[in-house]
Amino acid sequence: MGPAPLTLRGCTFDAARPAVMAIINRTRDSFYAGARHADLDDALARLDQAVEEGADIVDVGAVRAGQEGEHVSAEMEVERLTPFLTEARRRHPDVVLSVDTWRSEVVRAIEPLDIDVVNDTWAAHDPDLATVAASAGLGLVCSHTGGLAPRTDPVGVSYPPEPDGVVRDVVRRLGRAAEEALSAGVPRERILLDPTLDFGKTTRHSLTLVRHTDAVVALGFPVLQAISRKDFVGETLDLPADERLAGSLAATAVSAWLGATVFRTHDVRATRQTLDMVASIRGDRPPLVTLRGEPVQEEGA
Repeated sequence: MGPAPLTLRGCTFDAARPAVMAIINRTRDSFYAGARHADLDDALARLDQAVEEGADIVDVGAVRAGQEGEHVSAEMEVERLTPFLTEARRRHPDVVLSVDTWRSEVVRAIEPLDIDVVNDTWAAHDPDLATVAASAGLGLVCSHTGGLAPRTDPVGVSYPPEPDGVVRDVVRRLGRAAEEALSAGVPRERILLDPTLDFGKTTRHSLTLVRHTDAVVALGFPVLQAISRKDFVGETLDLPADERLAGSLAATAVSAWLGATVFRTHDVRATRQTLDMVASIRGDRPPLVTLRGEPVQEEGA
């Protein structure tokens, strides 16, 4: 059985058409300098570029994930998101718009702006988020943080029995989160499961989860992998964020082969090409050009 399809804004993403989710941060303090788009014009220019490079989904956030970032209230978050989302929808009416927030009050405020997905990277810390997303007809990303509160950096985290206990915990918690989203009214084809690499995890945990992507896929919901330039790539290769593209693409290829459907990335064009190549090697996507010809079918075969 292949990965479950994801359907958003009339588009279906599956093994033959995996989705690229571009990252746009309306912040001054993202861990990766290339993703800092606090200036509105700069953020919109990046949006246009990401769509041109092949982004299917654009995920916009207004708060740095880690505790080192500045304090951002819900009101500030809405102020940062609103002008971008308004203009993004005007410029690109067919692009899927995702908002990275854990706050239900933020979703209520921006829901009229014609967004499509709530990317809850903090594992339902706000218990009303799924209900609010469902009532607005939005998709929902269910994440795993090991129970940590928003903006908490992991220190000395363990999932006994090591080293594979993290897989059991992720599968258990994400399975429960998906059922809760269904009960809240979010349609199955709009629920994404994110193992949430780095969040509440050591580098070894994240590496383990990449090679066990198929265990999350087996839950029967589309899977999102947020790999791009993360610390687990940096620690594995001893590289800073601006030198982590090759490592990120390697992990992307493995996760795609194992059935993940959506990939959140800072590097749209490179990720698009990687995913298309993996899908074609696996046999789910035909080559775009066949100058060498196609195999000749024997008559009567």
